[in-house]
Amino acid sequence: MSGATPLDWAWVDVAVPRPADRLRGVSMAGFRQRAPALVDIAMVAHPSVTLIVDLSESRGIVYDRDGRRARGSVVIGLMPGDLRAGGWATECLQIRLEPPVAAAVLGPSAELSGSVVALQDLWGRDAGRAEDRLRAATSWDERFAIAAEILGRRLGGRSRVDPEIAYTWRRTLTGRGRLRVERLADEVGWSRKRLWSRFRAQLGITPKRAAQLVRFDHAAHLLAAGHAAAGVAVESGYVDQSHLHRDVKTFTGLTPAAVAAAPWLAIDDVAWPSR
Repeated sequence: MSGATPLDWAWVDVAVPRPADRLRGVSMAGFRQRAPALVDIAMVAHPSVTLIVDLSESRGIVYDRDGRRARGSVVIGLMPGDLRAGGWATECLQIRLEPPVAAAVLGPSAELSGSVVALQDLWGRDAGRAEDRLRAATSWDERFAIAAEILGRRLGGRSRVDPEIAYTWRRTLTGRGRLRVERLADEVGWSRKRLWSRFRAQLGITPKRAAQLVRFDHAAHLLAAGHAAAGVAVESGYVDQSHLHRDVKTFTGLTPAAVAAAPWLAIDDVAWPSR
């Protein structure tokens, strides 16, 4: 994306659903860029599968991963690697799906743990129909309602993961990645080996890697809030500051100081107030 500049959030309007309109395991936010401009922003690992629906009337979002480009609505796995998003998009709907929900909404998520997939490749013609409905809506409230209807229909009251796996994910999330696999296995009444294998088969990530990802996400937001790296390491459950540095480098390719100033964290508390 030669010539693109980092996204200036001061020029972006953010909309969020009302609490009563939210689905469990699903977070949504709408973004509208008031002044069209060519932008470029890094996308990093996050403890959710991210669905971005491109609502731009023309040109739209371009994704660049390892030198390969794609355009339009996309599903981003838990650990997408070196991924940048940009282009001339003026509006998009971003949906974060907890992995147990993503497994039902998008299909077997083992294929999505580290991938970037066009929404059309997963939903076929339904992707275009969903985009058309969302684009034609006259307000963000209407868009959120349409998205909730589409997701609810795909969920259909069914889960594609074992209740024990869904429980383990929630405990990993609420425990900020600090609970040991052995303890989680005891809580669900499974052996460590069984939990490990079924968790990986159904969510596309091992329990240990999930814990690392959740812990990193918590630490990254503390860094962005201005906390010193040494204190963040202690607060987030790292052995020491060098341990934090290694994890940040693994998930972002950056240093903790660079992560603290990264633009993708600048808007999180506004776009995801229940995070």
